[in-house]
Amino acid sequence: MHRELIEKMKSSKVSFHEADRMPDIDSAILARRTAVSEFTGVELKHITNFSFNTREVTKRNIENMIGAIQVPLGVAGPLHITGEYANGGYYIPLATRGCSVITACGGASARIFKDEMTRAPVFKVKDAKGAKELVDWVNNPVNFKRLKEKAETTTKFGKLLSLTTFVAGRNVFIRFSYDTKDAMGMNMVTIATDVAVDLILSETSAELVALSGNMCSDKKPAAINVITGRGKTVSADVVLDRKTIMDKLKTTPEKMVDVNYRKNLIGSALSGSLGMNAHAANVASAMFIACGQDAAHAVEASNTMTTLELTDEGLHCSVTLPSLAVGTVGGGTTIGTQKECLEMLGVAGAGNPPGANSKKFAEIIAAAVLAGEISLIGALAARHLAKAHSEHGR
Repeated sequence: MHRELIEKMKSSKVSFHEADRMPDIDSAILARRTAVSEFTGVELKHITNFSFNTREVTKRNIENMIGAIQVPLGVAGPLHITGEYANGGYYIPLATRGCSVITACGGASARIFKDEMTRAPVFKVKDAKGAKELVDWVNNPVNFKRLKEKAETTTKFGKLLSLTTFVAGRNVFIRFSYDTKDAMGMNMVTIATDVAVDLILSETSAELVALSGNMCSDKKPAAINVITGRGKTVSADVVLDRKTIMDKLKTTPEKMVDVNYRKNLIGSALSGSLGMNAHAANVASAMFIACGQDAAHAVEASNTMTTLELTDEGLHCSVTLPSLAVGTVGGGTTIGTQKECLEMLGVAGAGNPPGANSKKFAEIIAAAVLAGEISLIGALAARHLAKAHSEHGR
């Protein structure tokens, strides 16, 4: 071990990146971990336990690696889904009792309505006239075709679908929307948009301020994502019969409707929430972590709207996720443990045709979110929530 390098890292004379000069990646990891351990006085014995390939993850997933954290993984299911892409019983890498309720009632239906990943640069122009000129240039079909061709030179699978402009004074935002197939696509659309921007700058007087102007809008609560969608817009629903509700959830359809109306709809509206749901982000983030997704995109997943309606057949339960950012290739999807979870669901890697796996994954997540909503709403209606937390200590 390079003792001199460790001491310099501890004293901040060299950065943690300097450890990468060592002969192999495992030595670099050990050097950084030793420096942190000695500096903080903490024996780092648990983060040393992991099974993934260090060379692969340090190339694409992590900088300044010192180890790995472990997250307990549970399983629920089988959850029966009849979707356009997901069909059958799936074992979900998390735990919620809503799965058995849905499966007992014939399974959840799920459908994708929109699939577009966005990036929205912001430009500065001289005045209102300059803003109108830029908007007109962008909206010209000939220029759109040229921008599309330019952007798509950077990606094998990505396709530019549309451009939408927004103006605020001297500021012009252009929202680029792409089909990214099986990739979640944030890196793909960022690179493609950056190249397309060069064409705009070469032919207009606009000045690029930032490649991302927050009209995308990435990892932030944003009404634009609720209204126009981002990533996958997906819905899942199921009709629960009264007997199943009473037997499994120990409540009634009427009480569940009342909880959803007063909690998820009125309560959310009164608080100014963009999400009208019980805890959609809980289920989404659990699946994101298990399946190698960007956990910060749970923010967009929290935009979910949950509806419960009494019908002649029983209780119609649905969730609609307008902005679900997920993928089955790239990012953390190749890490061993996360890849295994994707394989459990039958969605690992690229689909055939391209995009099929990520859409199937989105349908599964939507059905799992539906199960989670049914479970929590049922627990609240039966007044079981506090009792369950008390009994299980969580």
